[in-house]
Amino acid sequence: MSWRDRLAPFVAAHYEVHEWRHASAILVQDYPEEWDDLMAVLEAFRLHRRWIEVGGGNKSKVSGFIDGFLAARGWRERQFRTAVQIDDTRLESPTHKVDCFRNGVGIEIEWNNKDPFYDRDLNNFRLLFDLRALSVGVIITRSDELREIFSALGRSSSYGESTTHMSKLLPRIEGGGGAGCPLLVFGITKALYVEGDEA
Repeated sequence: MSWRDRLAPFVAAHYEVHEWRHASAILVQDYPEEWDDLMAVLEAFRLHRRWIEVGGGNKSKVSGFIDGFLAARGWRERQFRTAVQIDDTRLESPTHKVDCFRNGVGIEIEWNNKDPFYDRDLNNFRLLFDLRALSVGVIITRSDELREIFSALGRSSSYGESTTHMSKLLPRIEGGGGAGCPLLVFGITKALYVEGDEA
């Protein structure tokens, strides 16, 4: 079975998807509830015009929807307390927070941050995987094709070249940014865009 065949049909048709190190097989076989939650939130998500027009503030409407949906299913923001021990010296080295975490699966939502946030996410996934605290890392971001919509709405300057979109993420992963951590990446595409406001 191809990894694409594991995706819910709606997800396969509406998202740009990339996989490394058999992430979907691990999720389907070892974390079926987390896989079902991931497919469910991606199926429920729509990119509303107003969410683009109003901007983000502290948290974008995109991140808020995904966080809220998963929180209702038991996912939580999580920061791990890690440290390095050298003889009697303990050096605290806390990880960055993972947006949504449950049972060894971490999800980061990168809608419109500066693109170095990808480096932070991948390094965090790599470290947590090496420490056996994380089995699979998932990133939900935006596909490059959304630039056409941003331009049509006069919002291109708010979603510029130096912000998080797929063509900024893929070279980082291909270059080894996530090391051995299994990764699954979803890009929000134009197929999810709706003119009407949210319900």
